[in-house]
Order: sequence, then structure tokens, then C-alpha cells
Amino acid sequence: MEGHADAAPDARSRLLLAFCAAAVAFAAIDTYVVVLALPEMMATVGIPVDELQRAAPIVSGFLLGYVAMLPLIGRIADLRGQVPVLAASLGVFAVGSLATAVAPDLVTMVVGRFLQGAGGGGLVPATMALVAAMYPVERRGLPLGLVSGVQEIGSVLGPLFGAVVLSFTSWRGIFAINLAVGVLLFVAVRTLWRAPAGDAPHPERPGRPGRPDLLGGALAVVLVGAALVVFLQPADLKRDLTWGQLFIPYVDGGNAWVTPIGLITIGAFVALLLRCLLARRPLVDLRGWFRSAVEADLVGATLLAVSLGGIVLAFASADPEVAVFNPKGGWFLAGSVLAGAAFVVHLLRADAPIIPRSALAAAPAWGSLVVSFLVGWALIAALVDIPLFARTTTHRDSQLGAALVLLRFLAALPVGAVVGGYLIRRLPAGVITAVGMLLAAGSFLWMAQWGATSLDGFASNVPLVVGGLGFGLALAPVNAAILSTTSHDTHGLASALVVVARMVGMLVGISVLTTWGLHRLHVEHEKHPDLGLVDLAIVQEQSVFTGAAAASLLAAVLALVLFRRAPTRGLDTAEVLRTGG
Repeated sequence: MEGHADAAPDARSRLLLAFCAAAVAFAAIDTYVVVLALPEMMATVGIPVDELQRAAPIVSGFLLGYVAMLPLIGRIADLRGQVPVLAASLGVFAVGSLATAVAPDLVTMVVGRFLQGAGGGGLVPATMALVAAMYPVERRGLPLGLVSGVQEIGSVLGPLFGAVVLSFTSWRGIFAINLAVGVLLFVAVRTLWRAPAGDAPHPERPGRPGRPDLLGGALAVVLVGAALVVFLQPADLKRDLTWGQLFIPYVDGGNAWVTPIGLITIGAFVALLLRCLLARRPLVDLRGWFRSAVEADLVGATLLAVSLGGIVLAFASADPEVAVFNPKGGWFLAGSVLAGAAFVVHLLRADAPIIPRSALAAAPAWGSLVVSFLVGWALIAALVDIPLFARTTTHRDSQLGAALVLLRFLAALPVGAVVGGYLIRRLPAGVITAVGMLLAAGSFLWMAQWGATSLDGFASNVPLVVGGLGFGLALAPVNAAILSTTSHDTHGLASALVVVARMVGMLVGISVLTTWGLHRLHVEHEKHPDLGLVDLAIVQEQSVFTGAAAASLLAAVLALVLFRRAPTRGLDTAEVLRTGG
């Protein structure tokens, strides 16, 4: 069946959706903000600049949380409601921002980034599902396009935001701002979610809660305050004759956790955990969330997370110029395959698996995942190889100049996303997606003809802008296709799987395309040994662009075929679900 909304949402609900979209945008900004802050973060934890690979967990930790946790979060959103999951995701994002901001070592930094990824990633499927719950199927296009647009605009604003903050403070200021914004958005979402006094109860918006958990709140304040003291180690306190004793380890050579203030922090954490588990109205309903996770199929979610995590760890890299495949990637992929096989067996045997067996039966539903995978495969070529091409040719000594070349592509992408969402009500999703990916393919084929001086001319802007618009056009129709052919009680999961498919496509695509490009480089070098390094690098990038064009063309063809019965314009969704598309 289609979403249960049959009319436009009221002003309060639209405002709630606007705050959710703002949260998605800010989380997307955080995905890219680390690019400029990474050198300072490395210096803080003692990693030399020339050992960039050691900093890879700072990037892959975020991706791991973003990708591996999405299916579970999306399924919980279906079972518990979109807005509670949105609020919880903002809370996790804020906690991750706090941990990253005060991180004294690499482990704490990676844990913070993982929590940021899990919280930020959880916002996307819950917001998409919220759109499906608020709008009837024929009116979802534009809001889906807007959400897709604000998600992609993070790639434009992220580096700019990082540059502005780093101009007046350290990298810790970036994550302190994340914390403040996360808390403000959490309060806004929670406030708008509560039904005003006198309103009839709503299954996803219960009435105002009872008395707040004052003891739990006090324990949380003690925990945060003590943790900040442990991490920041204020010099004035450490030099004080009385307060300085808080920082003296009980054991010779012990770390900060075996000091009085460290033990206070641990004690506050344990006490808060017990309070949340045992209290009748706890500050955080850990028992309820755990029940929701079990109901969502925690075992299956864990197997799927391990499988996806293996892919992330195998392919994620802090700098594609250094490596696109982890040195231990073979082991990670082997573990991913084993976990994936166990997951398939679990799906076949479990009574209520995380992905219901009929959830993706319709062709537009599973087809959306295939098309999204190919979109990610092609998109990563633009995000990585356009600036690499610029660095190879006209901007050899300017990373900023190379980034500005990519900015022309990125600025067009959210515009295309909004236009694609607007067109859904008038044109079939498959046609819009195909047109977008054909534009992307054409732009890549144009780029594949670029030479050493091509970026000097104004004409180089044309494929960049056309390519960005093309990818943007394809985003909303893919989401609309899967939402229109899945039942409303699986919309969170479906939206999560679309995002996961695109992210996995990006991770795998960059490795395969780069490997192909290197192969073409070696072949060309054997044919023409006199070619210089710049000429050989251009050959590699041209090969990558050609491969991305092929992936874009395949995505266009499959979208036309697989989305042809997606009822995104208000046709008979129930019939599509009944016949399997």
C-alpha cells in the first residue's frame, strides 16, 4: 500500500519537516568538513602529515557508522516512528560531536566520528520516511527533491564551513559547533513532535510526557562535566594544590581513567546507565530502544552491519591519491562475504527478518537499489577524479583551485535534485532518472576528451554543470520509486537501503575505476614509453571518466526498464505491490 497520508501536512508538520531537512543538511556538511581539518586532527593525536594512512580511521569510522547502522535505524523508524528516531539520531550525533571535540587520542576521535556517522546517517532514511508519511504518493516528489538537495549541498558547504571555522579557531571548534547545532535541532524536533495540549492523541505523537527524570539529568550533567575535565585536563586545575589531586593516578604509570576524576566519570556513566535501565521514566529509554532493536531483528541487523562494515573498511581511504584499497582489504572482504552469506541464510529462516521477504518484491523497489548502486559508482568518479584531473593539469600547486573546479559540479547537483523532485508529478520516475543519467554520461564522455589545457577554457564548465544537474535529477526519482512500491511500514528501511546502495557503489566504484585507469595507464606506457607523467595521468583520468560514463548509461537503461511501473504519480500502488511490479 502507499503512504497513509492523504492530504498536505499542516503548518506545524511542515515546520517539523523543515527542521529535519536542516538536520540532514548539517549532518551532510559534517561528512565533508573533516577534509580541511584532518591535518590538525592528525597533529593533535601525534600522527605525522606524511603518514596519512594512519588517519584513515578518522574518515572510515564515520563511514562505518553511516553505512553499517543505516538498515537497523531505518527499520526501527518503521516500528517506533520516524520522529523519535530523528530525535534519537540527533542525540547520538551530538554525543559523537562532543566526543570528537574533546578527543585526546585517536581511539576517542574515531569513536566520536562513528557516533556522528550513525546519528547523521540515521537522519536521512527517517526524514525520507517522514515525507512519505506526510504526503500522498503523487505529492512526494518536490519534498523528496528538497531533502535530496539539502543532503547533497553539504558537499558544497562542508569545506567552506570548515575553512571559515578554522580561520578563527582550531578544529575542535568545528565539532563544538556541531554539538550546539545538534542540541538545538534536537530540542526543536522534540518540541514540534509533542502534541499541543487538548489535541487528540496520535500514534506517532503521544501527548506531553510526565515529570522529567531529574536524577538522570543530574547524573548526565555530572558525567559530561567530569568527562570534559578528564579530556581537556585544564592547566589551572592541575596546578592547584587541592584540585590537582584529582589528576594523580592511583597506579604508577596509570592513565587518566585511574585518577579520581577518571573514576568519577566512570561511576557517573555506570550510574546513569543503571538509571536509564531501571527507572520508570528514565532520561533515555534504553529498554524501549533495545526492545525496538530486537523487534527489528537485531541478529540480522548485526550480520548485515558486519557485511557492510567489511566493505567500508576494505575500500574506505583517507586520501584516494594514496590508496583506494586497504592493505588488509582481502581479509575484510572475506569477512564481509561470510557475514553476507550468514545474513542471507538468516533472512530465509527468520520469522520476522530485518528485510521482510516481500518488502522488495516489486521490480521498482529492488531496481531502485541497483540503480542507486550504479549512481554511486559513477558519482564517485566526479567527486574524486575531477579535482585529481585539475591537480594534474592546470592547478598543480593549488588544492583550493582544484576544489573550485569540482565546486561547479557540486553547485549544480542540489539544483538538479529539486528540479527532479518537481518533475516527478508530471513525468515517470524512470524517464527522469534516465534523462539525468544520460546527461551524466554525456558529461563524462566530454571529460574523457579533456587534455592538458582543457580546464583553461570556459567550455569546461559545460560538462561540469550538466553532469551535476544530471546526477541531481536522478536522486529524487530513485527514492520516489522505492517509496511508491513498498508498504508504509517499511519506508524507513527502504530509504536506508537506497542510501546504503549508493554509498557501497561509491566505495566499490572508486576502487574498480581507479584500477581500470591504472591498467590503461600501463598499457599506454608500454605502447608509448616516451610519454611524460602528466600525459600518463591524463590517460588514467580519461579512462576513469569513460568507465563512469558506462556506469551512467547502464543506470539510465535499467531505470527505464525497472521503474516503468513505479506509480510515483498517484497510480495504483496496491496493484503494483500485489503483482510484484
